[in-house]
Amino acid sequence: MKFSLEAKDPLSKARAGTITTAHGEIETPIFMPVGTAGTVKAVHQRELEQDINAQIILGNTYHLYLRPGLDILERAGGLHKFIGWDRPILTDSGGYQVYSLSKVRKIKEEGVTFRSHIDGSKHLFTPEYAMDIQRTIGADIIMAFDECTPYPCDYNYAAASIKMTHRWLKRCCTRFDNTQPKYGFDQTLFPIVQGSVYKDLREKSAEFIANMNREGNAIGGLSVGEPAEEMYAMTEVVCNILPYEKPRYLMGVGTPINLLENIALGIDMFDCVMPTRNARNGMLFTRNGLINIRNKKWEDDFSPLDADSDLHVDLVTSKAYLRHLIHSKEMLGAQIATLHNLHFYLWLVKEARKRIIAGDFYEWKNKMVKVLGNKL
Repeated sequence: MKFSLEAKDPLSKARAGTITTAHGEIETPIFMPVGTAGTVKAVHQRELEQDINAQIILGNTYHLYLRPGLDILERAGGLHKFIGWDRPILTDSGGYQVYSLSKVRKIKEEGVTFRSHIDGSKHLFTPEYAMDIQRTIGADIIMAFDECTPYPCDYNYAAASIKMTHRWLKRCCTRFDNTQPKYGFDQTLFPIVQGSVYKDLREKSAEFIANMNREGNAIGGLSVGEPAEEMYAMTEVVCNILPYEKPRYLMGVGTPINLLENIALGIDMFDCVMPTRNARNGMLFTRNGLINIRNKKWEDDFSPLDADSDLHVDLVTSKAYLRHLIHSKEMLGAQIATLHNLHFYLWLVKEARKRIIAGDFYEWKNKMVKVLGNKL
């Protein structure tokens, strides 16, 4: 993997760059649609590529390990071939499930024992096994196995957690460096900074991760319920320490406003289920604010979803029709809303990149933040 920086905003720490992987280039800043189980919900790969122009998507190690399973993925030739996607893929290691599945897992120094949410069976994820699984999945960028702590989190617990996460990282790196990719192309390992909302712990973790000298770095354990101001404060602390010349990935974030504010702090990569999950519930993100398409006010509004968009469904679908589909729980409603939201997120980061290169990102960002939270 290679990362080249092309421009920096003069009034913030925002930057524009290009990540080069075996499956193509990724222009940053970038938002990565989440395809937990090998699919971005309600969207076909052709639409992801041609309508949304997603440059990279995510898969989840834990979920893909359970279904379809490693044997199927390996026989298919890896996740790219299994799902018919020839652009870059990133996989989460399962560390987020240490947080989200806290009721069905146990943490020990060896690793984490999960009880499957599918059939109740037990599975042990060690740092080494997380690397082996991601070798079999075959993502271009894979994540170290870590503990994503909850919010709020006791200081002593967070301090002990980052020490264990750092020990696990060393084990991940050893396993990764002593194994080979399975499908004839290189993979890249990103470590993850943790430390909850404690400045000194975040600094300590960021320094440790920076010293590991991997090709890119991630920030985890944010967007788990903490106030946005805390998220921004921790992101700023970490970005001041992580190497400038390497990509920075803020995991699980977030709203359009979150994206813009964190781009201004020096983040290059984002992912979040919000645009797809909210779409299925009728919540649309637009450049003028939020639309709850379920509201009665849209019942006889026959204007297009977004007349300024270049997305086909935005231009040919009326708000009234989408409201009808969502209320009727028709699958087409979820598909249209998901396409709209993902297209908007990709438009937002693409526009941010253009503004960074033009040198007026900071002013544009401040204007956008004022309107993105409006409820239309």
